Amino acid sequence: MLVSERIGQFFVESDGGRDRLEYTEYGSGDQWVVLLHGLLMPRRMQQPLARAMAAQGLHVVTLDLLGHGRSDQPADPLVYSMTAFGRQVVALLDHLGAEQAVVGGTSLGANVSLEVAVIAPERVKGLIVEMPVLNHALVAGILSFVPIMLAARYLPFTANALQKVSRSVPRGLVPFWAGIGLDTIDHRADSIASLLHGVIFGRLAPSSRLRRRIQAPALVVGHPIDPIHPFVDADMLAAELPHVRFERATSILEWRFRPERLTTAAADFALDCWATPGRSARGRSAT
Repeated sequence: MLVSERIGQFFVESDGGRDRLEYTEYGSGDQWVVLLHGLLMPRRMQQPLARAMAAQGLHVVTLDLLGHGRSDQPADPLVYSMTAFGRQVVALLDHLGAEQAVVGGTSLGANVSLEVAVIAPERVKGLIVEMPVLNHALVAGILSFVPIMLAARYLPFTANALQKVSRSVPRGLVPFWAGIGLDTIDHRADSIASLLHGVIFGRLAPSSRLRRRIQAPALVVGHPIDPIHPFVDADMLAAELPHVRFERATSILEWRFRPERLTTAAADFALDCWATPGRSARGRSAT
């Protein structure tokens, strides 16, 4: 089934000024879903899932958070935080005229979804949380991203050279996920350094106390053998949330290269959220 796709933009105000954010809409109607990307990745990574969900009748929006993809990339660490990202999602809903949405994402996007559920619970119809980055991911995350931040700050020619390489490769000539990888390194050095500084040294996610207060139904997806997104974090989150459905992925690659099972689970979950008035308790299950 073919669905309409439209690119849009809106602006957010911060202490650093006025910044432009870009998004893509898939489908139409009032059953809104917002999908968010991983750290440094573009919104296009959620394109396959967005198209599949829109084909089921959902109105899906993918957003480039500030510092990512085709949104503005200011070189100011003070404008980057999980809370700021969460407010950008709320600003998107305001811009679209959407009172509520199922909000979901991967890694960074998973944590931002939790932030939205804390700062604006009345706007969240449901949550789709893939690979949350919580307590047990801290050491691996620091080891992975601090060297990138330091290289971008003190050896900026490395990141700027990668950006030039990325922009020299036409995306139509490479496989989809290779193109996503090229988009991920398409950042200026000062932007990468500022973005990672703001994320690493800010609040990683809402506290356990705040997470336990989230009443929105949630689909939590965990991956085994993934040090940056340890399965224990997803399992812990599923135990904290009162209305949860839990899916165990076979690997970090399943939703990327064999997406049918998890895409069906996500679409069914979102449709169920919209079919059920108010908050619904789905119960904890494992696959």
